[in-house]
Amino acid sequence: MKIICIGRNYSEHAKELGNAIPEQPVIFMKPDTALLKGNDFYLPEFSNDIHYELEVVVKISKPGKYIQKESAHKYYEEIGLGIDFTARDLQAALKSKGLPWELAKGFDGSAVVSEFFNKESYNLSALEFTLEKNKKAVQQGNTKDMLFSVDDIIAFVSQYFTLKKGDIIFTGTPKGVGKVSENDILEGYLENQKVLDLRIL
Repeated sequence: MKIICIGRNYSEHAKELGNAIPEQPVIFMKPDTALLKGNDFYLPEFSNDIHYELEVVVKISKPGKYIQKESAHKYYEEIGLGIDFTARDLQAALKSKGLPWELAKGFDGSAVVSEFFNKESYNLSALEFTLEKNKKAVQQGNTKDMLFSVDDIIAFVSQYFTLKKGDIIFTGTPKGVGKVSENDILEGYLENQKVLDLRIL
């Protein structure tokens, strides 16, 4: 099972981190050991600046390679919400040296994923999602603002990697990312339905 992540897929988020708007999807990956088990996230000892990044996630439902955009919708049936935890201080240090981000993105527990829901229950082209930290909204996104749609992403990624059943794609985060601290409570909403409830330890 692969965890494929899309960076800088919302222009306002790219701007808030001082990044250029990409002309094609920015891809990075997390190992399957990044999946968080349970509802408790333990702050790692190697970072003092762990950030939340709320994202819509899709689960691949059948294998595919060189998928055309027009057929991409046939390759996933379920969506959910995820949090891509990022060691921002470590990421900045790696980026300054021109090195890959994996240490800052792929550490154990850094991929939080809700249960999955039938995509037919939602309008994926205009899907609202929200993250609350300690009962205050800190991120509010809508998939209509994505630079690259889910179908764009699947078509692009499948040129390079064979997608397999069960693979998960994080589709990018909107503006509003920020630091988490011990005892914070994070709650994620898909439209008005709470699907994530997480405690920071």
